[in-house]
Amino acid sequence: MSTIAFMGLGAMGSRMASNLLLAGHTLRVWNRTASAAESLVAAGATLASSPAHAAEGADIVISMVRDDAASRFVWCDERLGAFNTIGAGAVAIESATLSLGWMRELGHLALARDINLIEAPVSGSRPAAQAGQLVFLVGGEESVLAKVQGALQAMGSAVHHVGPLGSGALAKLATNALLGIQVTALAEITGLLAAGGADVGKTLQAIAGTPVWAPVAHYLAGSMLNGDFRPQFPVELIEKDFGYALAVVQGAAQQAPTLSAARQVFQQAMAEGLAGDNMTAVVRLFAGK
Repeated sequence: MSTIAFMGLGAMGSRMASNLLLAGHTLRVWNRTASAAESLVAAGATLASSPAHAAEGADIVISMVRDDAASRFVWCDERLGAFNTIGAGAVAIESATLSLGWMRELGHLALARDINLIEAPVSGSRPAAQAGQLVFLVGGEESVLAKVQGALQAMGSAVHHVGPLGSGALAKLATNALLGIQVTALAEITGLLAAGGADVGKTLQAIAGTPVWAPVAHYLAGSMLNGDFRPQFPVELIEKDFGYALAVVQGAAQQAPTLSAARQVFQQAMAEGLAGDNMTAVVRLFAGK
């Protein structure tokens, strides 16, 4: 078993770290708010005072933070960053959903320090993280991935190597963009059906029996119809990911008109106070749920 440092104990990271403990790894954890680590420490993890402290002596160092800025801090802060203490032969894994530009810059910074870095962003919700059923979209050298395959498998049901560093970020942004487009489309269709006087639930159930229905739409429609907007993937985070995706085409709406339109729906939802609600809360913009 490995000694693993895990940085970022939010809704996803805390569940991923818990599965590493359950798999028998020695775990050192860090979070900006230390209280988030209490349950993991009670289960056997060691609390580190900084990312640099967490990474010292670890075989694998994993980051699961909110955005580019948080990633830059945990890896590259001049005094507290993990890159200051990662040892020779250790592997750094960035699992957050980040922009392509920052992921490539992080790769150059790691290479300059002779640090083995791969990216392994995840697809899956909080329940999937809890159950160890995440899907990893890995970018980087296959030889480095081979060293950490066991740790990733302790947290997920599938590990897909999609190409060199940066490919994982692109795959994850594309995945989330497709999800967000489906959310906005289903929200609009729900509003359309309601406006036309249809039995929305019965009609969506009928549509679900046709080839156009995506598997994730069962969950999305259920959340919308039941008005259950407890955050699994909050509006503000999927809007952030749309921004990162559009940055790949430099925000050119003509190159990604559907993505641009979908992002505007999430921005409107944020303006109406729905930022912390689940992504499916955008149905309120169209159906008054």
